[in-house]
Amino acid sequence: QVQLVESGGGLVQAGGSLRLSCAASGRTFSRYTMAWFRQAPGKQHEFVAGISWNVDRTSYADSVKGRFTISRDNAKNTLYLQMNSLKPEDTAVYYCAAHIVLGSQRVDTRVDEYDNWGQGTQVTVSS
Repeated sequence: QVQLVESGGGLVQAGGSLRLSCAASGRTFSRYTMAWFRQAPGKQHEFVAGISWNVDRTSYADSVKGRFTISRDNAKNTLYLQMNSLKPEDTAVYYCAAHIVLGSQRVDTRVDEYDNWGQGTQVTVSS
C-alpha cells in the first residue's frame, strides 16, 4: 500500500495553467504505475493521464493531449500533472492513483485497475 496526497489545485481563468502534485509515502513508489483521474459533478471518474513505473511510457486522454503533461520524480516520491491551456470543461476534482503492474510497462486507464487513491484536489476553470 502507498498513501497519496494531492496538492496544487485551485481557481484559474480559461487559458491559464496549474501544476498538480501527488506526494507518495513509502519506499516503493518507483514500483507503481501512476495515473491522474478526474471527476466532474454528476459524472464518473475519467482517466486523464498515466505513467509507467520506469517513466518509459505515458498515456493521455484525447481531451487533454497536447495540453497536459504527466511526469514523476521517483527520487522524491512525487507525481506531477502540468496543465496548460485550461478550459472550463477541465473543472473537476483531480485524483492521483497507483497500482503495481508486474512485468510490464503497461499504463492502465480503467478506474478499477487502481487500488491506491488520494483524497483529491479541486480544479476550477472559469470562463
